[in-house]
Amino acid sequence: MATTKVLLNFSWSKSKPESAKHKKESKISESALQLAKSELREDKKTREQSLVQMREWLKKNYDVENVRTDDTFLLRFLRNKKFSVPMAQQQLLKYLNMRRVMGHLAYNLDFLSPGVKNLIDNGYIMISPIRDICGRRTVLYFANGLNGVEYEYSDQVKAHSIAYEILMESQEEQILGVVHIGDFAGASTSHVSIWKNPLEFLKILKWGEQSIPLRHKEIHLYHISPLLKYVVDAGKSIISSKMKERVHVHVTAEDLKKEINSKDVLPSELGGKVPMAEMIQLFKSELTSSRNTLLSLDKMQILNDAGIIGRRNCNKNNNTVSASSDQVVGSFRKLEFD
Repeated sequence: MATTKVLLNFSWSKSKPESAKHKKESKISESALQLAKSELREDKKTREQSLVQMREWLKKNYDVENVRTDDTFLLRFLRNKKFSVPMAQQQLLKYLNMRRVMGHLAYNLDFLSPGVKNLIDNGYIMISPIRDICGRRTVLYFANGLNGVEYEYSDQVKAHSIAYEILMESQEEQILGVVHIGDFAGASTSHVSIWKNPLEFLKILKWGEQSIPLRHKEIHLYHISPLLKYVVDAGKSIISSKMKERVHVHVTAEDLKKEINSKDVLPSELGGKVPMAEMIQLFKSELTSSRNTLLSLDKMQILNDAGIIGRRNCNKNNNTVSASSDQVVGSFRKLEFD
């Protein structure tokens, strides 16, 4: 276990030791700070000015209450929107509104709740303790860790949300982004029928991309059966073209390993560095240390969504969304009947 912790904390670059200038910046590596400057237009002056503007805006905004104003929380949105303050403000409102509308899925993100805990114990989802060559964390998903008969879709969504919230609490991950790798071996129609309302699946995909300030750099899926391909294709029809380009489908684990930049992020059973059982335990340690922070998110509220500019233009996209909805529902029904 000690060896794994060293691997997790080991600097992914040959950057110089952290200088005094950056000691207050949550121990972000020099390499990450350089990337933030080149990709996100971030420097100390921009960061400090933007944080002041965000806090002043929140202080005067009576549509929200109890919103966190610490650097780490506000920088999620600023970095995701490359320090466009108005866009960051809009995404923060959308994030709060998504949590309000989907309260049954977004509130009480407690990994100790029975359904979520069992999914994590079974290895359905975990964050690899090993960083890839670019320094990024990887979220691993294993469909055989989810029994579609035993669990509710809300357990599945909350398990995902908990992992993403943990990553967003890290300023390093806010800058570097994350990678997703999903193994769908063993997936069956029960994994799809767990979603009683396919349109909610659509809404989560669409709203999630727009509202959750997480930089998804690569998404790799493998062992996709012909039936599940309908769901993957339907999902790709909903997400943005930029995100669509980052989705890669592979046939086997060997094909996957040829495409990712480091197989070390995988469990040792698939050629990586750390056994899956140990990965699960390390992930649970992260969950334990972050539990109170995630539960405290429920204090934040949006009282009025009138400030969300995107709502004014929602009618213009109704036809597109409707067509995507029909495709998703049709895909789910095909899986049920086939």
